[in-house]
Amino acid sequence: MKLDQVARRAKVSTATVSRVLNNKSLVKSTTRARVLKAIEELKYSPNLHARSLAGGKSRSIGVIVSNIENPFFLDIYQAVEKGAHDAGFELIMANTNYSSERLVTSVRLMIGRRVAGLAAIVSEMDADLMDELTGNRIPVVFYDVGVPRQNITNIRVNYRRGMEKLTSYLYSLGHRRVGFVGHHATLGPINERARVLQEAAGRYGGLQVDAAADADTLEGGRRAVRALLAANPRVTAIVCVNDLMAVGALRELRERGLRVPEDISVTGFDNVNLAQFCYPALTTVHIPRDLIGRTVCECLMNRESAPLEREFVVDPELVVRDSTGPALTR
Repeated sequence: MKLDQVARRAKVSTATVSRVLNNKSLVKSTTRARVLKAIEELKYSPNLHARSLAGGKSRSIGVIVSNIENPFFLDIYQAVEKGAHDAGFELIMANTNYSSERLVTSVRLMIGRRVAGLAAIVSEMDADLMDELTGNRIPVVFYDVGVPRQNITNIRVNYRRGMEKLTSYLYSLGHRRVGFVGHHATLGPINERARVLQEAAGRYGGLQVDAAADADTLEGGRRAVRALLAANPRVTAIVCVNDLMAVGALRELRERGLRVPEDISVTGFDNVNLAQFCYPALTTVHIPRDLIGRTVCECLMNRESAPLEREFVVDPELVVRDSTGPALTR
């Protein structure tokens, strides 16, 4: 099906059909409705790649995430998707599963598709990727990794501040034996959260920290708690690297007959919607995913008002719910 067939069916010019497809405001509502009806009747699907080649301007944004199963990444993707669709852009998504090799491959595929912009919402990084992207003219936004450069913007969370708030709160409740549940411990954003907790052990008198790691999944949270309690069954609080693993931790503790927070406290990180609906509702650290998504859109789709080569720092906030309480004396 070709553009001129749609034009004939709607009794308009091909230019008018093109304006409707590109959401131009110059088309009368009655004409637009007629064109949209013709598109529906003929099952017309525009060749977006051909249109970008012909027009010299792509209307696609590439979004790469580390783990689409984690609601945190999905929330940011959906925020970017809404902003992109409102601006007339389409999204192409890739999932790396925390692999730097897959990140590089995905970036190169996105560039090959001539995306108008690229957002990497990831925790992993390849040492040479920044230099490779600087040589391209495509605007890029990194979340969690990267540094501002020519055509590159960085969005960074102050994980240190978030973890310090969380650690101080648990210490005030009397917790002195704390476990950390994480995943991919060598990745910078993950390692920073664990490191802050370990550093706190040197500042706070009598604080002991043990750690265990597994996959970034619900089941991974369960397995990490098993390993943690096998190594130190006397921990009174478990700090999870994110809410997803924390919900898995809650399940494991429940099946062991341990009460949360009476016997042991549990915290997460991110404040995804799941955190307030699980039982007990999860104490966590809030990261504004909608703000991150809007910032990505602003940088990639409104470049005049939001120039690149900038760094945005997100300051997380502690959210206290029912999964934490005073330390049980053992």
